[in-house]
Amino acid sequence: MVEEITTALSRFKWLFVIARNSSFTFKGKAVDVKEVGRRLGVRYVLEGSVRKAAGKVRITGQLIDAVTGAHIWADRFERDLTDVFALQDEVTVAVVSAIQPKLLQAEIAISTRRRPENLTAYDYYLRAMQQYYLSTREGLAEAITLARRALELDPRFDMAAALAGHCHMLNVVWRYAADPQFERKEAVRLSRLALSIDDDDPQTLASVAMISAFMVGDSERAIEMVDRAVTLNPNSFHAWHYRGWVYKVAGLPEEAVRSFERAIRVSPVDPLLHRAFVGIGFAFIELRRFDEAIVAGKKAQRQNPSYSSAYRCLASAFAHLGRDAEAREAAARLLELDPGFTISAWIAQDGRSNAKLLIEGFRKAGLPE
Repeated sequence: MVEEITTALSRFKWLFVIARNSSFTFKGKAVDVKEVGRRLGVRYVLEGSVRKAAGKVRITGQLIDAVTGAHIWADRFERDLTDVFALQDEVTVAVVSAIQPKLLQAEIAISTRRRPENLTAYDYYLRAMQQYYLSTREGLAEAITLARRALELDPRFDMAAALAGHCHMLNVVWRYAADPQFERKEAVRLSRLALSIDDDDPQTLASVAMISAFMVGDSERAIEMVDRAVTLNPNSFHAWHYRGWVYKVAGLPEEAVRSFERAIRVSPVDPLLHRAFVGIGFAFIELRRFDEAIVAGKKAQRQNPSYSSAYRCLASAFAHLGRDAEAREAAARLLELDPGFTISAWIAQDGRSNAKLLIEGFRKAGLPE
């Protein structure tokens, strides 16, 4: 089980993971976590135990900051001991899905406390991710600035290039762009730069796949890249999340739903859950599963009340069900957050050709043409 978890964590290229054989030298010994961190040269230590009784197995785990000794995460898993291989897979996904976003949040917190003159390329990237998570016009602008600073310090930083390109794409898709043509060209340029640096990183591949789907309109190539991304790292929220959007744009809403649901299972506390829920909602609308779309839209709204796409989802789904008052309420909230929204502008954006029922719902909800 330790080997499975070690392998799964090592697929995240931003993590430096100590090999199983080295970490096993501490097995069964009473050692200080800070000493483990010093000897292995790591910032964090994941430790745990496995106990069996009456056909059941109980696994406990905790993630500790080896510098401060503070607990970052702890949990307990209890499962039936029937199929040991299925059990290993299930626990691996549960552990990795819990600690990977916790690690990223811990690293972002450390980066924000550092003085500007001491920042590295990775610090700038972490700060850019924090702004990217906000899903606002201002957040995307700041994320681009910080990611570009990371690239200035390290021109071979593929994840920073992919993030900047992704933010330029979102400026176009979310209609934040003052100059959409410039933003589109920058998205494509930075995505190509990221691939030229590393075409084997799952997160980079998935991000570039989304840019290819939305900015270039090449769904076939985008599907190839995003499928490769989830093969390389089946425990990556970003890979599954972006796969959902790529399949949604390609007009395959059933597979999009499966991808979004897998993303949520892989990272149930991820800062980007609101976008995954909206993706599910949009796909459900195209599948005429309007009640389920409303459930997804409300979850997105609760995760991030300022995310305008949640209200697009709700306005359309409510309108299709004839719940006119609720549709108008969602439409009004959408226009508060996005005063310039029009249906024609939405249709003009890339990646909208397979959203006919969504757009039909906009009209029924009384959104401006």
